[in-house]
Amino acid sequence: MSKMAEQPADDGLQAALARVGDRWSLLVVDALLPGARRFGELQEELGGIATNVLSQRLRQLEREGVIVAVPYSAHPPRHAYELTAAGRDLAGALLLLTSWGSRHTDPAAEGGPHHHACGTALEARWYCPTCDQLVDHEPSDPQVHYV
Repeated sequence: MSKMAEQPADDGLQAALARVGDRWSLLVVDALLPGARRFGELQEELGGIATNVLSQRLRQLEREGVIVAVPYSAHPPRHAYELTAAGRDLAGALLLLTSWGSRHTDPAAEGGPHHHACGTALEARWYCPTCDQLVDHEPSDPQVHYV
C-alpha cells in the first residue's frame, strides 16, 4: 500500500492523538464513562495524578469538546465534569484498548467486555451496514479503505 493511500488513516489517528493522546486524558475519559464526577472524585479515582496535571487535562479535554464542566457551586466556583457525545463515542475505542492491553500484558487474560449471559469475552468486528457484511480488517485488506 502506498504512503498516499495510508495518509487519511494517519491523519485520523493523528487527530485523535492530538485530542486525547496521553495516558491521563484517556484515564479521565474512562473515569467519566459511568457519569459525572467532581474534581476530587476524579483525583481519588485516578490515584497518582498530580492536581496540576488533572487540571490541565480537564481544560484540554474541555477545549477539545470531549468533556463539559457543569458548575455546581458559585462561591467558590466548583464544577462537575461529564462527557459530551464526542467523549462517549470514545467508549468503544477504550474498550478495544483495554482488551488489547490485557491480552498483551497477560496472554491468558480476557480483558474487555464480556457477554452477560455466558461470560465469553466479546470480539469487535468491522461491519458494513450497507452491504450487511462483516469485513476482516487487515492493514493490507483491499476491501477496506479510508476516506
